[in-house]
This record gives sequence, C-alpha cells and structure tokens, in this order.
Amino acid sequence: MLQRIIFCLFLAFSISNNAQITCTPLDSSLFVSRMDELRQINGENLGDSLVFVGKLFLDIPYVEKTLEVGETETLVINLRGLDCTTFVENALAFTSMIKKEQIDFVNFTNNLETIRYRNGVLNGYSSRLHYFTDWIRNNEQKGLVKDITTDLGGIEHKKAINFMGTHRNLYPFLKQEENYAAILEAEAELAKESLCILVQDQIASNEHMIQSGDIIALATSIKGLDVTHTGIAIREADGRIHLLHASISGSVRITKEPLVDYLKKIKSNIGIIVARPTLLSP
Repeated sequence: MLQRIIFCLFLAFSISNNAQITCTPLDSSLFVSRMDELRQINGENLGDSLVFVGKLFLDIPYVEKTLEVGETETLVINLRGLDCTTFVENALAFTSMIKKEQIDFVNFTNNLETIRYRNGVLNGYSSRLHYFTDWIRNNEQKGLVKDITTDLGGIEHKKAINFMGTHRNLYPFLKQEENYAAILEAEAELAKESLCILVQDQIASNEHMIQSGDIIALATSIKGLDVTHTGIAIREADGRIHLLHASISGSVRITKEPLVDYLKKIKSNIGIIVARPTLLSP
C-alpha cells in the first residue's frame, strides 16, 4: 500500500504537461501490472500489438461516463472500468509506449492526452474529441491513425452531427454556458465535413482487406450521431474479422460471431468506419 501511495504522490508532481489528472491508487497499480505484461511483446507488428494490448483488458467491466468526473475536465486514468472509446484510447496509448520503448507513467499520460484531446492538448471539456469521426479525423492529422474507409469501398455520407447540442440535458458539463457554446462551435465545424462509410451490405465482400488491429467505428442512423460504438478488429481462428470491444452488455470481450453478423443485430447500424493505427507521431 505504501508503494502505491508514493506512486500516486509521484504522479501528482511529475506530469510533464500541465494537464490535471484524476487517478486512483488502484489504477496506478494496474498500470504497473500492464507494463509488466507488455514486456512480453516486441511490437514488430503494430496491428497485432494493439490486439495483444486490447486482450489484456478482457473481462474488465463496461462502465459508461468514466470521464465525467468533477466539475472541470481532467485527464481521467481509469483502468478498472472502460467504455468503448476509453478502451480503444487506453489500448492505443499502451501500444504507443511499446512502439516508442517507453515505460513510465508520465509517457502514458502524455500519450493518452495526445489521443483523447483536440490537437493533443487538454484545454477544457470541449477539447475532448467527443464525436468519434472527429476523433479519427484529428488523430489522423496527428499521424496516429489513417482513415482507410474509402480504400475499402466506403461512400460519402452527409449528415448533421449535433446530438450533444440538441440533447444538452444528457451531458452534465453542458450546464455550463461556456462549455455549451464551445460544443456548438465544434459541431458547426463538423457540419463542414462529410462522413465516409462502408455500408453494411458491402462489409462482407471487403472484409479480407480489414486487418487485425484496425479500429472499427459503428456508423448509425440515429439523428445527430455519427457513431454509436467502437472497438478493435481481430481475425479469429475461423478466418473472419470479429470485434474486440468494451461491450455494453457487460465487459471487454470478443464477439462470438463475425463482425458482419454482429452488425446485422443492431437496428440502427448503417455500416462502419475503419481507421488503421500508424502511430507516426514523435
């Protein structure tokens, strides 16, 4: 216990950027455990490395709204409970550490901040990449991922992305006028962009081009939303692509059925967006 207390005190004073972090002693202990497990892989294949890291989180409980902590935005470190986005973010942050041969918590928090926030900087609630298509687009600009949906046969899709602005009551941080105005501004910028989606009935014929480790975002017909779920592609023993994800039905798991069949059970799903990790950022 003393080691964990010392570790958390170390965190409070050693973060190289100015982001305020939220972390429990248990999370710091889990970080150390994860780093011990990561020493088993060499990171030669980026996609396989991401899958390996993702599988370390198997059976971790699904917990929604883990980032909605306190009254101001902080860099939340929660390895005890994950939603679909924080699962992908944490897996990518740890994989980045493998690629860069990093071992300490400061590097992990820097990687996570880079992935989670617009242009890699935590600057209030609106700087978080709330919409996953915005997350992909901004992380592509950073050189961390590449949107390959067009290469897979995706087609342009125009849609207003404004769910947060039109459902203000669902987001506690939007009670603050400053946050609400900033989200409306971000949505206005999103309105200038179009989506590229591999529609559901075209996924099976293009599945062979999806690789283990690709990030899969589930596009939706729900008004105002771009994506309802995300996870990591994994090619299983049956030769098919399945989804490694933090499932709303309970925990981090791999779908029993191939991705194509899994999507057919989701009434609002209209296809997928695929981003391939590159982690080229220095």
